[in-house]
Amino acid sequence: MLIKIWFMEEPNVSIGILSGKEISFDLYGEFIVQGADKKFSGKYKAKADGNRIKIIQESKEVDSAANIIFSPNDLESESFLLREVIIGKNFHWERKENQRFRGSLKFIRENESLTALNIIPIEEYLTSVISSEMSPNSSIELLKAHAIISRGWLIAQLNKKNKNAVNEKINNEEIIRWYNREDHSNYDFCADDHCQRYQGVSKINNDNAIHAITETRGLVLKNEDEICDTRYSKCCGGATEAYENVWDEESHPYLSSIIDYKFEMEESGNDLTNDECAEQWIKRNPQAFCNTDNKKILSSVLLNFDQDTVNFYRWNIEYTQDELSQLIKSKSGIDFGNIIDLSPVERGKSGRIIKLKIVGTNKILTIGKELEIRKILSQTHLYSSAFIVSKENIVEGIPGKFILQGAGWGHGVGLCQIGAAVMGELGYNFDEILSHYFKGTSIQRIYL
Repeated sequence: MLIKIWFMEEPNVSIGILSGKEISFDLYGEFIVQGADKKFSGKYKAKADGNRIKIIQESKEVDSAANIIFSPNDLESESFLLREVIIGKNFHWERKENQRFRGSLKFIRENESLTALNIIPIEEYLTSVISSEMSPNSSIELLKAHAIISRGWLIAQLNKKNKNAVNEKINNEEIIRWYNREDHSNYDFCADDHCQRYQGVSKINNDNAIHAITETRGLVLKNEDEICDTRYSKCCGGATEAYENVWDEESHPYLSSIIDYKFEMEESGNDLTNDECAEQWIKRNPQAFCNTDNKKILSSVLLNFDQDTVNFYRWNIEYTQDELSQLIKSKSGIDFGNIIDLSPVERGKSGRIIKLKIVGTNKILTIGKELEIRKILSQTHLYSSAFIVSKENIVEGIPGKFILQGAGWGHGVGLCQIGAAVMGELGYNFDEILSHYFKGTSIQRIYL
């Protein structure tokens, strides 16, 4: 893969970590606040008070301002800890952690609460991202590949700010929604899966991530003269999805659908946009890089809470009639009555359903795109929208049970993290991994 150089300065990014009426934090080392004649170190609380933020230590107010920035004297040696940070918000692994960060800590007012921000150089940020998205015990080639796509994704998003977070087309017969990354008006990115996972230095437990970032510093993928919007998800299920079937209706050649293996499927008639072909594909266990139960590989690429998610290459979920009808009513706000059928209207190139018709005794409605389908058919998020539906215990046309058989974990666009992990373990270099998932791209350095 060709490597070119294009110069710009390394940017800082601001990351929204935690919001609340009161935030507890610890400063390790010496931090300064502009305008204050003292250095700050130790345990504190930040509280919203009218249009100001109070900083309290041992029940005593030590500072107050509309916005407050704690800046370290030394980025490398000093850090801060935020308590009870929510991770996996609205996903099935949601929980709270104490997390430690380098860089500056800024508190701002948002609505009636305050938000803690981390301001940090992009390369320092990315060292945590690739350790938070996966284990730093992953192969060095996987970490290099992920460093490049995480960097490219971030810069691509900065270049197209002010896009609508939610886009929709609604009429009497359809509700079609797709979700871009939410633009945050007061900072660049959030720290959770809605942007990129960023969980501070606590996840950097060896030097692998540091080496991967250092050795790929400033590198991104480019298509012609455009920095690629390099997307990724956990497990494609054997075939990746095209960008336009998940987000905005514009195609990117480097985000087209591919088979996640060394060669195309041998069997004829495997057009996964076709229901019959998709059904055969999902019911089979086709060979793919991401089709692995190798515990060594999975434990190296999946963090502890991700390992709670099992059987993601092929999966099953069952609902009774009452469970499904109540779930759809709760998530959509529409009373469909009893659910008669869940019928695919359109599938993408990975077999993921783009439009799904919900047929109820009270209402018939088509919904999409893939994330909207996953949200409505789960208390959190269905693993993916690549599924087939079977019905049992049908009485007077009303099924008593629905069985969803599915493939993959996530939207499926771009790099498949499990597949890339297997490629790394098999000896593929980082540029070979990137060439597999992002066709027609070149690696270019945009800053030194």
